[in-house]
Formats: sequence, structure tokens, C-alpha cells
Amino acid sequence: MTEPKIIDQKLFDTLSAQANASPRKRKNLNFHDADTAISHRLLNALEMGSYIQPHRHPDPNKEETLIVVRGKLGAICFDELGTVTHRVVIEANGENVGLNTPSGVFHSFVALAPNSVIFEAKAGPYTPLGEQEKATWAPAENSPQAQEYFEKMLALFS
Repeated sequence: MTEPKIIDQKLFDTLSAQANASPRKRKNLNFHDADTAISHRLLNALEMGSYIQPHRHPDPNKEETLIVVRGKLGAICFDELGTVTHRVVIEANGENVGLNTPSGVFHSFVALAPNSVIFEAKAGPYTPLGEQEKATWAPAENSPQAQEYFEKMLALFS
């Protein structure tokens, strides 16, 4: 018999410490057993400075739902050309605590507070983002232009 997994502040602290130590400034903890699982549930810690290239999930079964359980994020949605269509601050215990992003919508997030953690749910199986899912109008994570683009996204919330 598998034991229940207690989700507590200590777990958030551990995950945030791992995100801080990561070059990408984020770290996830999966609750599903395998990438092939049909239901993906995970915690994702995002630290200040973590750049997530805008992307979308075109599969109609791959909506993405997230709830901020600690900290604060800026959520951004874009149209096909990269124009911002929605932006909202989501934070634990705030007026807006989460976002459900429909399939096919370009989106990204920026951490607005240290030690931010989200609970995320979406359909599996996991497949790495393909080129058709990445926004061609936004720089890749490790490109020289990534920092400048990230700062523009962050400025949407200042």
C-alpha cells in the first residue's frame, strides 16, 4: 500500500530551496507515477528571475490549471503574434489565486515573490514542448535575448 503524501510548508521550503539552486530557478515535484500517466498533478516552485518561454498546448485535452499555494505570480496570455491579451496577478490567499489556461493559448508566468509555489494539473502523457508549441516571437530560455524579454514580461506587473 502506498502512503499518503502530506503537503506542508516544509515540503514547500524544500522545493523552493531546490528551485533556488537550479539554473532555471524552478523545480517541480510530480505526484503522478510516470510521464505516461493520463492525469498530471504536481507542485512547481518558481523563483524570481525564472524565465518561461511563452508556449501553448495545442492538444484540445491539455488545458492547464494552476493554483498558487504560496507566493505570487504574474500570469500572461498572448495571441498568435505575441500581443498580450490577458495579464493577472495570482497569489496565495489573494483575490485571484489561479488560472485555467485553455488549450491553444500562448501563456507564461513570472514569479513576483520569492519562494512561490503552484499546484498544477493537466492531462498526460508528458511530452517535451515541440517547436509548434513554443512561441516563435519569444526567445528561447537560454538565448542571449531571453533576459531582455523576461524583463519586459516582468515590467507588465510593476
